Amino acid sequence: MPRPKPLLNLASGRAHSSDYRSLTPRTPHSRSGRAEEAAGDIALEQFDEEDHGILYQQQSEPLLVSSASLSFPPSGYRSRGDDDGLDNTRAKRSYLLIMAKRTPLVLGIVLACILFVMIILSFKRPDILLRIIGEANITAGDVEGSISPHPNTSNPNLISYENYTNFPLLPIEYLAECNKLMHGFMHNEAYWQYKPQDVPHRAQIDEHGLPEGYRNAICNSTITYMLDGHGLMAELGLLSQVAALARERNRTFLVDDSYWSRGKWTDHFQDVRSRQPGPEPGCRAPPPEELVACPRTARHWVVNSQTAKYHLGHSFLNTYEDPYAHSLNRWKPIFNAALESFTETIRPNAQNAALIRSTREEVHNFIANQPPSSHQYIGVHLRRGDMHPLSWKYHAGYVPIPEYVKAVQDTSLRLLTQTGSVTAVYIASDSPAAEAELVDALPSNMLLFSLSRSQNPELRALASPNDYVQKEFDKLPLEERVNLTRGMVVDFAMLSGMWAWNDDIIPRAIVCTISSSICKLSAVGLGWDRAFGVVDEMGEMDHKAKGWVEIDNAGRIVPSWEAFDLFN
Repeated sequence: MPRPKPLLNLASGRAHSSDYRSLTPRTPHSRSGRAEEAAGDIALEQFDEEDHGILYQQQSEPLLVSSASLSFPPSGYRSRGDDDGLDNTRAKRSYLLIMAKRTPLVLGIVLACILFVMIILSFKRPDILLRIIGEANITAGDVEGSISPHPNTSNPNLISYENYTNFPLLPIEYLAECNKLMHGFMHNEAYWQYKPQDVPHRAQIDEHGLPEGYRNAICNSTITYMLDGHGLMAELGLLSQVAALARERNRTFLVDDSYWSRGKWTDHFQDVRSRQPGPEPGCRAPPPEELVACPRTARHWVVNSQTAKYHLGHSFLNTYEDPYAHSLNRWKPIFNAALESFTETIRPNAQNAALIRSTREEVHNFIANQPPSSHQYIGVHLRRGDMHPLSWKYHAGYVPIPEYVKAVQDTSLRLLTQTGSVTAVYIASDSPAAEAELVDALPSNMLLFSLSRSQNPELRALASPNDYVQKEFDKLPLEERVNLTRGMVVDFAMLSGMWAWNDDIIPRAIVCTISSSICKLSAVGLGWDRAFGVVDEMGEMDHKAKGWVEIDNAGRIVPSWEAFDLFN
């Protein structure tokens, strides 16, 4: 009698699990396993028909690997040896699968290596990264070979001067361009961080209209200081630092006097091209329309007293002061940079050098009959006019004359003589009235000298006839402005000892007020040790040996000395 069919689960249409017989997985030792080992149809016929039916019903879903799986060949049962080709296919498929799974890992490792290199470059050479990212946007067609100051402004890295018609720009116009680019902020970034912004540049070679034998190539890279008349010594202080930057960056240093109110640079100083020729001696200055005030990494960077606040402020100090020193000692690298510039680059021309030499000879002869201990002198600088003290104590007027007298007497006793000995004093002032008041107040045993008291009429002609006020000075005839500038150059040399030869008489000290740039730069002329004595580790001056005597702040502000002034 036929065996009844098992009950089906009405929900799934499958036999209920309680009616199933226990199935044995197909292994080489099972019936199904032996069936796979059969050589032909005869072995298959040995299977009980009923057992085959039950097995069919029980495998409505495969237990291990079904015939629906790709593991089974199309013919159903496999014999031993059929897996050889299949193994190769599986191996290839597995290899490809492994490679596909590992591809993201490999790509990740490669990207990580690239990122690591970029991180290293960002610290060591950020300019390379910025060139890769930014400079690619400036094509050769955009920059090289173009002579138009009105480029296509669609390129954000091109600086456009299309609104200007006269070049070089006015100092205030360069300030406007910096304000536009910097948005009025002093950005805290690496000082020489590369920025791709620049104006179009002419072709490097131009053989038309050049003197025979003159190098016909435009300088590849320049730094220009543009003089604009905001005080002689204030500008020389800024110029000395810019010249130092040109030396450090191995760029040609230039001076532009297009808008200087004191004549030409060579009316007072030697050509900087002869003093600091740079890496390309004799190269041609760039066309004025190629000068760029911001950013400082432009090919032809120009600085003036108006734009200096963007370039010689906190970012400059963070880069060039000594970060491991305290107070005054932090300024020593900047002090040395200024001294090198005044020694090597900013040198008086022949006419001014002769005037300085004549003044030194007269002072030397003036004190020659005095004891050897008096063969030095103290310089005194009285600034009046439009320059007022920085300290709150004197903000309503000027430092009183008695303060100068006391400082001269104390300095003389400390550095030069004993009580009652003769002291020589060189007085430099923009105010005849203030000078006369000081002369009357100083002790009678002091030997006093100034340009206005010289026996040489050529030197007397250099003395300032009025208190110095910048707006009034700018209205004077050019010849008078040039002459007064010569007087200031001579006074600075005598107050500081700058540009002295080994056998020249030089000052032992200077009494001055910090609000004046000539006071700051006179310390440079004296030299670090002569000006400040042996400065201790905390940056404190040696008050017994210092020769730089500042009586405005009088050391109440730290640091007590700075190299230059910045205009707001």
